[in-house]
Amino acid sequence: MRLTSLDVFRGITIAGMILVNMAGVADDVYPPLAHADWHGCTPTDLVFPFFLFIIGVAMTFSLSKYTEDHKANSAVYGRILRRAAILFALGLLLNGFWNRGIWTFDLSSIRIMGVLQRISLAYLFASLSVLNLPRKGQWILAALLLIGYWLAMMYVPVPGHGAGVLTREGNFGAYIDRLIIPKAHLYKGDGFNFMGDPEGLFSTIPAIVNVLAGYFTGQWIRSQPVQSRTSIGLALFGIGCLIIGWAWGWTFPINKKLWTSSYVVFTSGWALLLLAACYELIEVRRIRRWSKPFEIMGLNAIALFVASVLLIKILVRTKIGTGEEAPSTFNWIYQNVFASWAGTFNGSLLFAIVTVLLWWLVAVILYRQRWFFKV
Repeated sequence: MRLTSLDVFRGITIAGMILVNMAGVADDVYPPLAHADWHGCTPTDLVFPFFLFIIGVAMTFSLSKYTEDHKANSAVYGRILRRAAILFALGLLLNGFWNRGIWTFDLSSIRIMGVLQRISLAYLFASLSVLNLPRKGQWILAALLLIGYWLAMMYVPVPGHGAGVLTREGNFGAYIDRLIIPKAHLYKGDGFNFMGDPEGLFSTIPAIVNVLAGYFTGQWIRSQPVQSRTSIGLALFGIGCLIIGWAWGWTFPINKKLWTSSYVVFTSGWALLLLAACYELIEVRRIRRWSKPFEIMGLNAIALFVASVLLIKILVRTKIGTGEEAPSTFNWIYQNVFASWAGTFNGSLLFAIVTVLLWWLVAVILYRQRWFFKV
């Protein structure tokens, strides 16, 4: 069984990720296209957890014959480890590409964690969980991870800061990351200054639950008829998660950079609602013409993500002209092609939209050639 609505959901997500990544490079950007500075959640903050959720739903189908008869063998575990290793390596490639210049890699100071690294670890541990735990055990594990992370972050004291200090430096997750990861390999941007990492090791623990939430959703979908009542069920579950996540946020604030437990539940709610809409339109009502561009992008999501990030890094690190004052290629294009006539905010938005269309054209070419890059 192939869930076309899931491919479309994945395509919407990768298009959204390219859009916000490109717009976010500019100094002036519309607030919905920027991450929340700290506590809170913008539409941009939904993109990453959507990817994890989608991976979980897809796992329901890819691992079904092994979870149903509990006959996963060494070859299955080998494929899981291989995929996780490739994703982690691609993440290191992106980090190294940025480190000391475009064509060189400084292994002594490369950032170890990142987006693909978190996807890698969350996928690995979620896969091992669903292959080795009964369904009830999977739900208990998800609850323990969320509650355990909440208790650790709020009640375990950090030397020099105390307990429940949710700052970039003072939070318990950043403290654990500093103990495990050498300082030179931590994230230095966004005010962290080598004091932690927004995709750190410890905060990857609750991210595993985003994958498990997708897996639970996929299991439920497979047991339901292709009818509107299934879409309604997804929507109701989504609304429930939104309410629980919002309420939890009063005591453990919704925060992407800390990947708080409330953030996991809240973003899973939005993922359920978007999946419900795609499922109703595509699977139930068979209204598919609008979705084809997103489906095409969704079939090569990882390749488009890696290539788009590499392009951004090239545009930012190369210059037009010579000398210290020479603008980066990104700024030159942004200022002279878009902002000069559309203004700064509209210019950054248009630049991002054009970039999404560019990668859609690449996806179309790959689709027509039947080239699908899978990890």
